[in-house]
Amino acid sequence: MPTTLTLKNIPDNIYERLRVAAETHRRSLNSEAIVCLETVLAPTRISASERLAKARQLRAGLSAKFRARDVDALKQQGRP
Repeated sequence: MPTTLTLKNIPDNIYERLRVAAETHRRSLNSEAIVCLETVLAPTRISASERLAKARQLRAGLSAKFRARDVDALKQQGRP
C-alpha cells in the first residue's frame, strides 16, 4: 500500500529544478518526485530487447505513423 510523504524545507533551487523537470516530462510535482526517488533508490537495468519492446509499444500507440526516412527528413529540416 502506498505511503504519503510530506517534504518540508525544500531548498528553492531544488524545488525549481523539480518543477521544471515535472513540466518538461508533463508530470505532477508528486509524480516527478517519485520518479526521481525511484531512479536513485531503485535503479533497474533493462536488456536491449526489453528496451526495444518498450519502444515498439510506445510507437504503436502513436496516432501518426513515422517511417525512418520521414524522421530523417524531419531531422534534416533547417540544418545547413
